[in-house]
Amino acid sequence: MLSSTFRIVALCLMNCLYLVSSPVQTFMHAPAETMTTVKSVDTESYTRATWLWNTDIIREQREEILSFAASQQIHVIYLQMNPDIRREYYHQFIREAGKHGIEVHVLNGAPAWALTSERPKLSYFMDWVADYQVTAAPEERFTGIHVDIEPHVLKEWTTSYDSLIKQWQSNVQYLVDRAGKLDLPITADIPFWLHKYSVPGESVTVSRWMMDKFDEVAIMAYRDQADNIYSVAAPELKEADAAGVRAIVAIETKESSEGAFITFHEEGIEYMEEQLEIVESLASQHPSYTGIAIHEYRSLKQLAER
Repeated sequence: MLSSTFRIVALCLMNCLYLVSSPVQTFMHAPAETMTTVKSVDTESYTRATWLWNTDIIREQREEILSFAASQQIHVIYLQMNPDIRREYYHQFIREAGKHGIEVHVLNGAPAWALTSERPKLSYFMDWVADYQVTAAPEERFTGIHVDIEPHVLKEWTTSYDSLIKQWQSNVQYLVDRAGKLDLPITADIPFWLHKYSVPGESVTVSRWMMDKFDEVAIMAYRDQADNIYSVAAPELKEADAAGVRAIVAIETKESSEGAFITFHEEGIEYMEEQLEIVESLASQHPSYTGIAIHEYRSLKQLAER
């Protein structure tokens, strides 16, 4: 989700490490004869979500956004908080989204949000949300909070890992506590490989620790073939099962310099939908599984219009 050079380098390294450490190269395209057979799954029972980062477009494109989202069976939009956008536009957007059967969760985050030195930014965000909820009519309120932090792109991930994880935990606890006071569920994006890392001094993975705090996690399983999406997401889906927390599987549609296997950008929307149907079938065995989150609105719309 993050577009910085740091993220690209970090994720490329992580993907390479995953390839080396995995007994099977699960993210490579499988031959047609080895593809998983789809069983019948009631996909309407699952959530479909998307991220909307460029919040300014809700001023002029509200109906276009919502009509497209509804046509793609989107149930939840993660809308980034932008304090420069007048609140009346949020009011209108959320109110109209409700008429389409779409929930809107407030979105924000940055890698540095894992640092306790950045706590004022977290406080500003949560204060903004709290004030917004009080001043908005019931049908104009957010129904959830979504955070995208991804501290693995920071230099501290390799130079001072123990300290970084402890700071991240502290900030997560702060966010969770604030969300609880607002009676809003809170979701966090996590990479599919986070279960390979442990909390310093504890016998628990970082991903499981996060699951014990958040109401839901979005597992970023950025691959372009169903078996591979499921294979990389499965370890954390199992953790979510054990934790009793909801888990949504996230996929990418943006063009990526990290490799063609990361995104559905090249293959198109029909192929993507075929693969997501298989993912639903595979993931339905997990009680934690709640659906698919597609990153992100603009690239998904471009994919659909090709």
